[in-house]
Amino acid sequence: MNTQIRKNNLIANVATMAYRNLLKTLHNPDKLLDVIVQPVLFMVMFGYLFGGAISGNVHAYLPIIVPGILMQALISAASGSGSQISDDLHSGIYDRFKSLPIANIAPLAGQLFADTLRLLIAAVASLITGFLMGWRPEAPFQWVLVVLLLDVFLGWALSWIFPFYGLIAKSSSVVESVSLMTMLLLTFLSNAFVPLKSLSGVMKIVVEINPITHVINSTRSMLNQGIWTNEAWIVLIAGVVVVLIFAPLTVSVYNKKN
Repeated sequence: MNTQIRKNNLIANVATMAYRNLLKTLHNPDKLLDVIVQPVLFMVMFGYLFGGAISGNVHAYLPIIVPGILMQALISAASGSGSQISDDLHSGIYDRFKSLPIANIAPLAGQLFADTLRLLIAAVASLITGFLMGWRPEAPFQWVLVVLLLDVFLGWALSWIFPFYGLIAKSSSVVESVSLMTMLLLTFLSNAFVPLKSLSGVMKIVVEINPITHVINSTRSMLNQGIWTNEAWIVLIAGVVVVLIFAPLTVSVYNKKN
């Protein structure tokens, strides 16, 4: 009975903390910018600026850029958890949490749970913007759902890395700078915005070894051809491995901080 009560209390504590973090996202323009405005802005800007130069027209460019912007939006949304945790840690709010009769892990678990919805919002914003610009997936609609599930899971897996850095960094501004740099390097040094065959030399090698390239390849295969490739399996397994490595590390550092 006591075990069941503690379990129910933990679920309630995590739900409360997740709700708190979602409210922070809704009422903070900076946090809301990451999950809605940024993917819309990049989709429109890159689509109309580079569509003609790369693919001849915007419509032909959309099958290339939609998976790229989708992944960029998810990395950006995932990185937000690091700065939020760093803000809470350095503002002293975690000291208040420790004085409350709640599970010690609830603030961290609530943040990671809330990230799932933030990731889903970012993904849907990206796909809807592409749809409004004229993009249509060649595969049946169920493959769009598969892509959403896979990419949101991968974004959630990455969400364990950024809180880890948020816990060990000296300030939230450092976390934001590193997160932004990470997002830009991973996406711009991939095939998110240009076909891999258009690259050559060292740049092609760099793009080929970038893990985000494989994520985008698998996404394009599902959206444009309706097939689950070996790269999709690699992406799924990689996400599980990231969680298995960084979840214990993040929880361990979090417990030491608290």
